[in-house]
This record gives sequence, C-alpha cells and structure tokens, in this order.
Amino acid sequence: MSGIRAKDTKPEFLVRSYLHAAGFRYRLHVRALPGSPDLVLPRWRTVIFVNGCFWHRHAGCKYSYVPKSREGFWLAKFERNTARDAAAYVALEQAGWRVIVVWECTLRIKGRQTALAELADLIRSGMASGNIRTG
Repeated sequence: MSGIRAKDTKPEFLVRSYLHAAGFRYRLHVRALPGSPDLVLPRWRTVIFVNGCFWHRHAGCKYSYVPKSREGFWLAKFERNTARDAAAYVALEQAGWRVIVVWECTLRIKGRQTALAELADLIRSGMASGNIRTG
C-alpha cells in the first residue's frame, strides 16, 4: 500500500488541468483544512475531493470491490476511510465550505468532458455540496 498515491493521481490531474483551463484558480492539498482537500477554491469557498472508488467506497460502483484475501482487514480499513471522509465533509460544511466529491469512475465511464463540465457548472452555480457521479 505504500505505493498507492494520495496526491497527484491521474484523475486529480484531469480535474486540475480542466479547471485551470476554465479559469478557476485553486490551492492544492491544504493541510489546515479537515481532510486535506485535493483542491481548494477560496474565491468560491469550495473544496473538491477527487476520490478513488476502491479506497473511498463509492456505493454501487464496479470498482468498489472487496479483495478476496484478508477480507476482515480490508473491511475494517474501508470503514475507517469512509468514517474519516464523512467527518471531514461535515467539519468543512460546518466551517462554511461547499464540498464537492468527484468519483474516479465518473471520469472513466461518464466521459471526461461531460463530468468536468458538470463540475465547473456546479462550482459556478454556488449550489450546495454535492457529488459528481455517474448516472
């Protein structure tokens, strides 16, 4: 697991390059905020998490499976991950931040341009927190 990246993943780079080209400016991995969001857009008071479906347990996603070996270990690990994510989202919302979660599978299945355009619209609209998900 030490080889698994927490930052600068391919899905994160896709989101970053699209938003930068669309004129959004952001800060990366702000450790002072709960959960150290992948992107922080201070002007829009919005944080974005680019989550991998496997590690963050995207409900109903084919990439969110449980390995056959050491099933108990993996279930406990996934439970800790989702609890930590939920606590970070709540803390950020209570601090006045909008939280947007972009799932890895959305960038694969839905089509990058569609999902990224939806993300930019969600940021500009000023709507409440949400997910960019498939279907």
